[in-house]
Amino acid sequence: QVRLVESGGGLVQAGGSLRLSCAASGRTNSDGIMGWFRQAPGKEREFVSAFRWGGGWTYYADSVQGRFINSRDFAKNTVYLQMNSLNYEDTAVYYCAAHGSGSFFQPTSYPYWGQGTQVTVSS
Repeated sequence: QVRLVESGGGLVQAGGSLRLSCAASGRTNSDGIMGWFRQAPGKEREFVSAFRWGGGWTYYADSVQGRFINSRDFAKNTVYLQMNSLNYEDTAVYYCAAHGSGSFFQPTSYPYWGQGTQVTVSS
């Protein structure tokens, strides 16, 4: 069992930055894959990033490549998503998730989810 708690969302102007946090507890390991997803109103949950908990591998969706960056604090068992150059299309509820099996692009491959944190970008 893995428990995930996100924080750090909020309201930001276009062009600004936010950093999301995802604190993990329970059965985590360095080979595990974590993911970030987002869901805007009326849209399906969308892949943002996936990465190996222990480092060495990260993948970003084209829409955020070059603007979003993953990082980790192993001592705190926490991962972060630094979001820069935010625009209106980034407005969504953001979720971190722990991968189980299957394609890391698909939400259905992640059995464990945080509660989500709202990010709103004003134009």
